[in-house]
Amino acid sequence: MAPGARVDRLRSQLVVEHVPSLFATKLFPDSIEAAIRRQTLLQLLQRLTRLDGENQQLTIHILIADLNVLSCGNLVQDERCLDLTDSLISWCKSRGMYVFLDLHAAPGGQGNDLNISDRDPSKPSLWQSEAAKKKTIALWTKLASRYANEPAVGGYDILNEPNWGFEDTVNDLNGTKEQKNIPLRQLLIAITRAIRSVDQKHLVIIEGNGWGNNYKGVVPPWDGNMVLSFHKYWTPTTQESIEPFLRLREQYDMPLWNGESGENNNGWYARAVALQEKNGIGWAWWPLKKIGAGNPLEIEAGAGYRRLSAYLRGEGEKPPAKAAFAALMQLAADSRFDRNVHHRDVVDALLGTLHRDKTMPLQAQ
Repeated sequence: MAPGARVDRLRSQLVVEHVPSLFATKLFPDSIEAAIRRQTLLQLLQRLTRLDGENQQLTIHILIADLNVLSCGNLVQDERCLDLTDSLISWCKSRGMYVFLDLHAAPGGQGNDLNISDRDPSKPSLWQSEAAKKKTIALWTKLASRYANEPAVGGYDILNEPNWGFEDTVNDLNGTKEQKNIPLRQLLIAITRAIRSVDQKHLVIIEGNGWGNNYKGVVPPWDGNMVLSFHKYWTPTTQESIEPFLRLREQYDMPLWNGESGENNNGWYARAVALQEKNGIGWAWWPLKKIGAGNPLEIEAGAGYRRLSAYLRGEGEKPPAKAAFAALMQLAADSRFDRNVHHRDVVDALLGTLHRDKTMPLQAQ
């Protein structure tokens, strides 16, 4: 089977209509964040054809923990690559849900955290390549033009978790200490201008450096319809922990949104949600599902995938390409809602007992 056909088969398993249907009625009723990862799936399945070759290494970064938009080829030139995005928006629209498009892996990669940006460190990053910046701007122009009049699209999160040290490339790899963030601000402004050339309606959501949290030099805002997003992981659930973002909201009169949060235990989830809602901050969950507990849905990986994963960690024998592909297809099938383990206690921790018929215990994950 050709790599392109393999991509189509796996992609078709990962985004299916019953997920937003059950998601809307049984979990969170308002919105879905669609993560755009430009290269992961295509590169993965193309490399499966070379798995039996000498000195070949197969790297897997599949995130089927959420409703990813899995692009194919050159999305800017081939609009067929957006068919799944169109389907997802249509399904959510019929159920009264918004879709927020979120660029999780920009051309070249926007950070040194490779798991987030899908970056190939042997090639120029987004920040080192003018061609990659132009592709990113062209991508958002294409998306904004296509969905300019689509009311089910809530907004555009134009660059997920940039993490890059512009001033100190050695000691501040992820940009947490960056003071100016000049290249980041310049690119965000350029993307926004491109979007506004075709779409004057939708929200533009921005994220700071350092995984979305370092806004030094990024603000003040340059558009009248912008949202400031921060991400909250592994931090205290105290008022002090969100004060920097509250001050930015007050200073610049910008809506504040916690665009990602999770990867903790139920007690933390409940406290974090209560903290944000007390302060009038909207929030989004990340991710809906993944392999392992701690989320509303859990994917149970099969034996084939576990063997493949062991090989990739250097702990097992190399499987044949056909077996590796079969394992990934099985994992895609197992990612479907009706095959997941449903952690109702997590949902209850997030939404509270007022959203359910009965109280569920808060269990440590």
